[in-house]
Amino acid sequence: MQIAELIPTRRPFLSLEFFPPKERDTWPKFFAEVEKLKALDPLFVSVTYGAGGGTQANTLDVVTHLKREMGLTPMAHLTCVGASSAALREFLAALAQAGIENVLALRGDPPKNNPDFRFEGQEFQHASDLVRFIRANFPAMGIGVAGIPTMHPESATLDDDLKWLKHKVDAGGQFVVSQLFFENELFLKYLARLRERGVTVPVLPGVMPIMSMKSAEFIATLNGRAVFGGFYEELERAFAAGGDDAVRELGIQRATAQVQGLIDAGVPGVHLYTLNRAEACLSIVNNITLR
Repeated sequence: MQIAELIPTRRPFLSLEFFPPKERDTWPKFFAEVEKLKALDPLFVSVTYGAGGGTQANTLDVVTHLKREMGLTPMAHLTCVGASSAALREFLAALAQAGIENVLALRGDPPKNNPDFRFEGQEFQHASDLVRFIRANFPAMGIGVAGIPTMHPESATLDDDLKWLKHKVDAGGQFVVSQLFFENELFLKYLARLRERGVTVPVLPGVMPIMSMKSAEFIATLNGRAVFGGFYEELERAFAAGGDDAVRELGIQRATAQVQGLIDAGVPGVHLYTLNRAEACLSIVNNITLR
C-alpha cells in the first residue's frame, strides 16, 4: 500500500530511517537492530540510497528483506546523482517486482570523490524531475519528497525552498519528510508557511538523536550550524564537561522532548533517523506518550 494511504489510518505514528551497510557481512547485525525496532510498530521504514548509485543494489536487497522477511513497509530512496532514464526504469521495475510500493525522490548530494560533478547537464537535475518520471512511468508507486525546515544551503532564501517544495508536490509528491532540525518552532513555522502556500499533503518532521560530538560536527559541515539553532553550543558545553557520554545523554534528551512536543502539537507522525542503532530510538519512545 502507498504510504500516503497509510498515513490517515493511524495518528500519531512513528516511521524509521536506515542506511544499508556497505559490507554484507555486517548485515546480520543490522537486521538484528531492525528487529529490535519492530517493537515500535513503525508505519513505514525508509532506506537511503548511495550517491552515484554506490549502494543501489544494497538498497534493493535491504528493502526486499525488510518487506518479505520482516513484514515492514519499506520506502527506497532515489537520487538524481548519476541517474539515467534507463537505469531508473530498471531499478523501479525491480522495486515493483519485489513488492516495494514507495520511494523517496531526492536530488541528492554531489559525490565527494568527484569535485567536478555538476547537476547542470545531468538528465535528472532536480527531485521534481524524478517525481515526474516516476509518476509518468510507474503510476502505482507512492512518492515522498524531502523538505528542509532550516533552508537548503544552496537556496538564496527560505521562500525559494518553499516554492520548489511546492513544485515537487505539484509534480506528484504525496507527502513530505523533513530533514533533521533541533528546535520544534522551526518546523512548526515551516509547516505554517507551507500551508499558506497551498501545500496540503502530510509533512512529517525528521528527528535525529545526536550521539557524539563528531556526529554534530559532521551535520554542521553538511547543513551549517543554523540547523541546530542554539543546540550546537549546548552540545559543545556538554562535551567539554563530560565527553561523548554527556553529548549522547543530552542528544537523547533533546530528541525525546522534540518527539513529544511535535506529537502534542498535532503532527500526524514523526520520522526518526535511527543511525542503524536501536538503543537510542527505544530510549526515546519509552519516554514519550503516543496519544
